[in-house]
Amino acid sequence: MKYIDLADKNVAELKVMLKEKKTELFTLKIKQKMMQLNNTSELRVAKKNIAKINTAINAVAN
Repeated sequence: MKYIDLADKNVAELKVMLKEKKTELFTLKIKQKMMQLNNTSELRVAKKNIAKINTAINAVAN
């Protein structure tokens, strides 16, 4: 996911995406605790995606 893809979306779409990514991060953390997560770099990618969406929300809001 690139920031450019997020820049043209409105706040409602971004909030829906944010909720989906937070749910994804939660499930990844659960999988890690249960020793079922093979690729731990997915956690880092999910966190970065959440940060990009939050940045886009703040840019649109201001």
